[in-house]
Amino acid sequence: MQFSYPAPSPLAYFDALVRSEEYFPLLEAAASLAQDEYPDLDLQQVLGDVDQLQARLHRRVAADAPALQRLRALNQFFFLDMGFGGNVNDYYDPDNSYLSVVLRTRRGIPISLAVLWLELAQGLGLRACGVGFPGHFMVKVDLPRGQVVIDPFNGRSLSREELAERLEPYTRRARPADDFHVPLGLYLQAATPRETVARMLRNLKEIHRAQQDWARLVAVQDRLIVLLPEAWSEYRDRGLAQAEQGHRSAAVTDLEAYLEHAAEGADIAAIAERVAALRRNGG
Repeated sequence: MQFSYPAPSPLAYFDALVRSEEYFPLLEAAASLAQDEYPDLDLQQVLGDVDQLQARLHRRVAADAPALQRLRALNQFFFLDMGFGGNVNDYYDPDNSYLSVVLRTRRGIPISLAVLWLELAQGLGLRACGVGFPGHFMVKVDLPRGQVVIDPFNGRSLSREELAERLEPYTRRARPADDFHVPLGLYLQAATPRETVARMLRNLKEIHRAQQDWARLVAVQDRLIVLLPEAWSEYRDRGLAQAEQGHRSAAVTDLEAYLEHAAEGADIAAIAERVAALRRNGG
């Protein structure tokens, strides 16, 4: 007797991928984000395409090549030979966040390009990681003689002075009255795979919210809540999007979860009033 089991939903599959801290497959989790937009996406094909890039790159690099030589070979291959780079013509296109599309078009945003670059870097044995720099995701590599920070949008290595200049608008806004300066190094900490995928989702979230595309926004919020089950503001944002769609019961459930767990939120009174209004209108 043969048994057939239904394939997991995209959200259930994502849940299985991101459950563990010890084994968190960044590439596969990031690639799976496209399944909401492209339900027929073959994820194994996407992973296979990256494996093919890895094999091509390996043929160019001697097994005993020093780390700096491996890094130069990677950047030559990724940015110049393969032509990966930032989508300067349509930066806010959601497709820039979908790795399957980025692999085809060779265009993306810093974080999607970084995920692909990191996979190749780690395949070469480089000590590389993502960096959740404000406003612009970076990658960094530890080399025997120091650390290199690279902009995955164009492959440029950035000096400390250039990084400090890019950081200035963010630190100026956040700087307290005593003009205390946060060391640059604190902004160059390694981003975990979970933090990286969360940032990818929040990029999509802002695009869909700006376009008032509530159905797509709810799908992104579903993933954020699976990824960060105690990020109560994500329940609030999903609830507000559900309310925009007229899904009052679901909206009330999410908004009440936010009210229960985020007692210090500055918007508690406004959200409580929104819940009351939803209930009055049949929620």
